[in-house]
Amino acid sequence: MKFHLPTLLIVFAATIILASCSNHKKDIKPVSLHGKAQGTYYTIIYYDSLQRNFQPQIDSLLDAFDKSVSLWVNNSVISRVNRNDTSVKLDSNFIGNFKYSQLVSKETKGAFDMTVGPLVEVWGFGFENRENVTPKIVDSLLKIVGYKKIKIINGKVIKADPRMQIDFNAIAQGYSDDVVGDFLQSKGIKNYLVDIGGEVKAKGHKINGPWRVGVEKPAVDKTSQREVEIAVALKNKSLATSGNYRKYYVKNGKRYAHTINPHTGYPVQHSLLSVSVLADNTALADAYATAFMVMGFQKSKEFVLNHPGLEAFFIYSGKNGKFKTYATPGFKKIILKRIN
Repeated sequence: MKFHLPTLLIVFAATIILASCSNHKKDIKPVSLHGKAQGTYYTIIYYDSLQRNFQPQIDSLLDAFDKSVSLWVNNSVISRVNRNDTSVKLDSNFIGNFKYSQLVSKETKGAFDMTVGPLVEVWGFGFENRENVTPKIVDSLLKIVGYKKIKIINGKVIKADPRMQIDFNAIAQGYSDDVVGDFLQSKGIKNYLVDIGGEVKAKGHKINGPWRVGVEKPAVDKTSQREVEIAVALKNKSLATSGNYRKYYVKNGKRYAHTINPHTGYPVQHSLLSVSVLADNTALADAYATAFMVMGFQKSKEFVLNHPGLEAFFIYSGKNGKFKTYATPGFKKIILKRIN
């Protein structure tokens, strides 16, 4: 499955640092799995005294996940819901993504919205070959956008307007981390790291310390090489990052980001370049990261400071155009070092 992501997922597997196990009394070597899912990579590392290979089961779980919430699978649950197929039976993956989406939408007053897909589409995937979007077009689409206009009642999706479409792309990748994590825990695995397309879930620790991942430094332009801004330690937490500095276009000297504001119907324009969200599960981290890119730096900062259980690291553009950063108190505690 290939998701078109309204967020830029930029915590990457290359920064995972594995330590040697040779000096550990049990000499348990990590099991490392690599594969493809949701149009991207996955890297899963865990410690198991039995050295079991769970890749077939994990691939099966991810395939079932695609068949539930992938817009790229014609007969998936979400595709059938979007076609108003009344015979479709909702499964746990769909319902879970739906409930978390509604939760974050309510908490952020609609900054996150799973119904924003028609607006994202009209502005164009990556804004290539985009049509000339007019206020009339935007206004017409805003009528079929709004998380309050869609519900699940008695196992059925009820829409205020049959033209409404659901898109879980801003949360599903994170949710799939949690699905794999739950599976590993059911097998007695207590120390693992799951990275699907840059969304990271960590439980326990490595043999000689915490799991370590990197957060990308904002790029000057779309073609710049990826560089690490900070390295962080993760234990029993999830981390998701969203950013606007690679997915944008410039028209008449004006920069249009790929994140669409569900309230206005237009691409956001503010100083926030990226945000990395730390949460108890990856679905929430993923969704809040998207919401914060809509809300902007100041509103997001205030939100995080008033919501226990969330921490964040913001990278934004200052008045002089230089990158500035802000880490909430809880996030500061996990920063191992600055790379630059």
